[in-house]
Amino acid sequence: MKNQLTKVKTGLQSAQNKAIGLWRKACAAVVTLSVAAMTAVPASAAGVNDSQIVKGTEKLIKDVTTWLMVLAPVVAGMLIIYFCIRRSAADEMDQKKWNNRIVVAVVSCIGAVLGSATLNLILGYYQ
Repeated sequence: MKNQLTKVKTGLQSAQNKAIGLWRKACAAVVTLSVAAMTAVPASAAGVNDSQIVKGTEKLIKDVTTWLMVLAPVVAGMLIIYFCIRRSAADEMDQKKWNNRIVVAVVSCIGAVLGSATLNLILGYYQ
């Protein structure tokens, strides 16, 4: 009986020590974050809009999205034609696979065009 009480007491002490250790770590983390927030210096990025890199990146993104809006429907159309030809030559089981591929091609085309149009719209606000 005495041995069991000693084990329980030792277990409680180790749990208490762990809880105290976790509390100290949490307090240290809160103090560190508070000090970091209080000593933060605001940064200014004046002149970034006139940077050659920023202007070039904007032009690159605009050109890529324009090409994507042109090429996505063309490639999707060619794939759909190919899938329709393959579907017409396939048996009944394979026709379901080709139908799924046609649907995926249409949805991918719509996603690519909508994505590039959205990106063009967002870039339009920065000019």
